[in-house]
Amino acid sequence: MQEAILLFFQNHANPFFDLVANVCSFFGEQTIVIIVMVAILWCYDKKKGFAICSALLSSLISMGILKAIVRAPRPFTVLPSIAGKRLATATGYSFPSGHTTTAASFYSALAMAFKKRTISIFCAILIVLVGISRLYLGVHWPIDIFGGLILGTSISLLCYAEFENLYENKDKRYSISLVVGILAFVSSLTMALLLHFESIDTVAFTDLMKTLALGGGGYLGFALEVRKVNYSIEGSVGRKLIRFLVGLAGILLIMALKLAIPTSVYYLGSLVRYTLIGLWATGLYPLIGKSLF
Repeated sequence: MQEAILLFFQNHANPFFDLVANVCSFFGEQTIVIIVMVAILWCYDKKKGFAICSALLSSLISMGILKAIVRAPRPFTVLPSIAGKRLATATGYSFPSGHTTTAASFYSALAMAFKKRTISIFCAILIVLVGISRLYLGVHWPIDIFGGLILGTSISLLCYAEFENLYENKDKRYSISLVVGILAFVSSLTMALLLHFESIDTVAFTDLMKTLALGGGGYLGFALEVRKVNYSIEGSVGRKLIRFLVGLAGILLIMALKLAIPTSVYYLGSLVRYTLIGLWATGLYPLIGKSLF
C-alpha cells in the first residue's frame, strides 16, 4: 500500500509539480520557521513567541529521539522505482517525517496563538501541503507523514497553553529555562563529541544534536532575558522592521560561519552555530537591541 501511494505521485510527476512540491516542502524547513519565530518574539508578542518556540522544540526533540530509536530507511534507498528529490533536506532516518512534524507543531501552535479562523485554515492547509510534498518528493513513507502529523499536532495541542501559563510566572520560567537550557546544551555537547570521534551513528544523531544545541541556546537565552533584559516589543512599524532585519542579519551571519568551519570539526562547529542561533534569538539580540531599538 505504501509503495503504491508513492508510485502514484511518482507517475504523475512533472516539472510544474516538482516546483510546487519544493515550495510546499520549504514551509516545513528551519529557514521559514526561524524567520516567523523571531518576528513574533522581537516584534509581536513575547509570551506567544515563548509558547510557540517551546511547543516546537518539544516536538522536534521528541521526533529526533524517535528517529534515533526506529532508524527506518527512506523509501528511495530501498525502492528502485522511487526517485527521491530534494535530497539535501532528507537527512537522518525516515520515521517520523521531520518536515511534517515541524509543520504540524509550528502551524498548530500558530493557530492556537492567534485564534483566528482564517489563520487556522491557512495553517491547516500548510500542514497538509508539507506532508503531501514529502510523499511526492519520495523522501518519506506515508506512515512517516502520519506519524509526524500526530506527533507535532498532539504536542502543540497538549502543551501550548501550559507554556503560556509558564510564561506568566517569571521565577518558574527562569528556573525551568535555565535547567532545560543547561541539560539540552550538555546533551548536544556530548553528542557532538561522540559524533566527532565516530562513536555513534551519524545518521541517527546529527540532526538531534543540532536540535538540542538550538534548544539549549534558546532556553539559556530565555533565562537571560528574564533576569537581565526584559525587552519591550513596542515601537512603530518602521522601528519594528529595522529591529527585525538587523536581528535576522545576525542569524544569517551565524549561519554563514559554516563556510569558515573546517570539515574536520563539522560536528563541533554545528554545535557552536546552532547554540549561538538559539542564544541570539532569545537572549543576546534582545539584550543588544534593547538599547538600540
